[in-house]
Amino acid sequence: MTTGSGEVESRLEKRKARTRSALIRAAQACIAEGRTNVPVLEITQAADVGMGSFYNHFESKEQLFRAAANDAFEAHGNLLDTLTGDVDDPAEVFAEAFRLTGRLHRIQPELCRVLLAHGSEMITSGYGLAPRALRDIEAATAAGRFTIRDPQIALALAAGATIGLGQLLHDQPGRDDVEATDQMAEALLQALGVPEGEAHRICQLPIPDLTSIAGIDSPRGP
Repeated sequence: MTTGSGEVESRLEKRKARTRSALIRAAQACIAEGRTNVPVLEITQAADVGMGSFYNHFESKEQLFRAAANDAFEAHGNLLDTLTGDVDDPAEVFAEAFRLTGRLHRIQPELCRVLLAHGSEMITSGYGLAPRALRDIEAATAAGRFTIRDPQIALALAAGATIGLGQLLHDQPGRDDVEATDQMAEALLQALGVPEGEAHRICQLPIPDLTSIAGIDSPRGP
């Protein structure tokens, strides 16, 4: 029985996708551990692929790390879109995304370390949290929920709060992540023009339980 060229090409594409995914996962592990000076050989060994396979996908280690960071940003952003899709109020969408992000630091610490390692890019990245946060900020402003003049300034403020909170939670593993995240979210909403009482109400609303979602690991101890 002969194999059609289309089937062969499909298998090759799947193999290439698996190889690329393995390289990205290996690079993300290096970023999470703060080991960005590792040689390409070490990355390919961790990914269990050959050196030739690396250069079939990436021109340099720097290009791989960029792809690994963008992949982490986009995975995070897609998760937030899924979880906040049923919320109508843009201010509540913004707050829920922030509150979920804060809780992820205890549940998916490796992913969040990748995000923190590239935290400064959160303001301008076309992937992940930045474009979604800007979308929600602009929608909340148009709806009269936020009172800000410059959405980009608001995005920078939100990014700073996100990075600062994440670093605090990683540096202080015994801190209550839920309480810290909701306090920060409430303060951020007030900074964007939401009245104190309303900001508190929004940050007391129930949000999805990340540990009950398929593909999300249970919380790990410090």
